Amino acid sequence: MKAVHLVKYGDSSKAFEVRDAEKPVPQSREVLIKVDAFGLNFADVVARRGLYPDAPKNPAILGYDVAGTIDALGSDVTEFKVGDRVTALTRFGGYAEYAATMVEGVAKIPDGFDTGLSTALATQACTAYHCAVQSVNMHEGDKVLIHAAAGGVGSTLVQIAKSKGCIVYGTASKSKLAHIKSIGVDHPIDYRNTDFYKAVHSDLGGAELDFAFDSIGGKTFKQSYKLLKPGGTIVYFGAASQIGSSKLKALGVVAGFGLFSPIQLLMSSKSMIAVNMLRIADHKPELFQKIFAGVMDYVEQGIIKPTLAKKFHVDQIADAHEYLETRQSIGKVVMEW
Repeated sequence: MKAVHLVKYGDSSKAFEVRDAEKPVPQSREVLIKVDAFGLNFADVVARRGLYPDAPKNPAILGYDVAGTIDALGSDVTEFKVGDRVTALTRFGGYAEYAATMVEGVAKIPDGFDTGLSTALATQACTAYHCAVQSVNMHEGDKVLIHAAAGGVGSTLVQIAKSKGCIVYGTASKSKLAHIKSIGVDHPIDYRNTDFYKAVHSDLGGAELDFAFDSIGGKTFKQSYKLLKPGGTIVYFGAASQIGSSKLKALGVVAGFGLFSPIQLLMSSKSMIAVNMLRIADHKPELFQKIFAGVMDYVEQGIIKPTLAKKFHVDQIADAHEYLETRQSIGKVVMEW
């Protein structure tokens, strides 16, 4: 089979090659998927930059979500049949014509749903669902800050928060403010030209947030935490602020988080939750199955409505990475074979 290999860290123009690779064989509780499309996630950019410790060593096949048809079943799989149209999460290996993955990370694509866009229901929607439904409990009237609200995870977080009746503050670049407002953000903030901390603090008359969802990290995390009122929670699930930085500068990003102690959290009654979906998949696969089922239920209810940013052919992988990394996209970036 053919697969896109990461062969060199750094700029996307020199990072990838399409090479032959061995077709995977599904283990007992895995399925093999003939991939029609795979999605890009910001974690792919982090891995391409050599900043993702969990990524396999080069030459590596990246990729967290795929869509296509089931080609083969492991010996203990009874939930699906060959030929089923599915979308799935993969623990790397998604940039290929065939991908094997655990059955708990697979779901049938709803009738009439675009195959490529269904990849947005895997990594991104599952991350958002776990962060906003299983990790916290939002209520009507809660004040919520969502960073990168135009992205795949961010936009899904917005939709979930609005379904619960929350008041949503969302950050995005100026060109994306109209979009995030259209999906439910009550207070769009141009993070490049406006200090989001001052904007939220001024609008609320102090530190009055109930929840903050942060995929940026560094100083952004620290300021978001300061905006929480007692009883508030910040959910952290990414480190986009390190993109474009050297490993030395990445240390500065880490320093930007600040120092926190359990006593400090206790006295303020604030909470921090960190989410790494790879760890969930590795250690609690049965939870992943429930997460995916919850996502599909929200899709059926019309709560989750992913947006397609753009489709690229697999030969355009470098252009697609550049498109995502430079934050031109709104919604899901999809690659097609």
